[in-house]
Amino acid sequence: MALDTRADRRPSFAGLLWGSTVGKKTVMAVSGVIMLLYLVVHMLGNLKIFFGAAEFNGYAHWLRIVGEPFMHEEWTLWLVRVVLVAAVVAHATSAYQLSRRDIRARPSNYVHKKARTSYATRTMRWGGIILGLFIVWHLLDLTTGTVHSGGFQSGRPYQNVVDTFSTWYGNVIYCVAMLALGLHIRHGFWSAAQTLGVGSRARDRLLKTLAHVLALVLTVGFISVPVAVMTGVVS
Repeated sequence: MALDTRADRRPSFAGLLWGSTVGKKTVMAVSGVIMLLYLVVHMLGNLKIFFGAAEFNGYAHWLRIVGEPFMHEEWTLWLVRVVLVAAVVAHATSAYQLSRRDIRARPSNYVHKKARTSYATRTMRWGGIILGLFIVWHLLDLTTGTVHSGGFQSGRPYQNVVDTFSTWYGNVIYCVAMLALGLHIRHGFWSAAQTLGVGSRARDRLLKTLAHVLALVLTVGFISVPVAVMTGVVS
């Protein structure tokens, strides 16, 4: 008769790490850093729109052939997409599970439950939801063209961006999402630094300043594109 050895099996290190609060916070911090690095590069790429259609469209084409001839066309782009999707899923999953764990840990007879949820926590939760919905809309608008206004033109991202920000709702959705992103980065950067052991009493002021600067630069950088279209600087 075969013996059931499942009870004797020890959980893997990865399983123990993911099952712990510290592990989930670490996954959330690392995935957040990956997305932050991408956002910095993405913002810099977006700013090429100020140099004209040829420059911006040329940059978009270059993204598709990065790594050639070693990498086939779009392979590098898809590799980046896979890493980003994995980071977003890991970040959202760990955030949700930590939130549920925090709710279960609260005393059921606590009268002032809302007082225990800080402004930063509420901002991170709602900001995360707003950004998640925005990512879906943004991809459907400027990647697949499914919800794009004015007729999506493949291979002409400059005109597609101008079309999107020529509508009031495109500007509202984008600007609200970027403001939510700025708040998310401002709170999340410092929190990630603490989780990864970078923070200390001596560095706290520097890290908080850096978090504010990053949030401001990214927010202004991203919002400058729709503002430029609305004011006719980019047309």
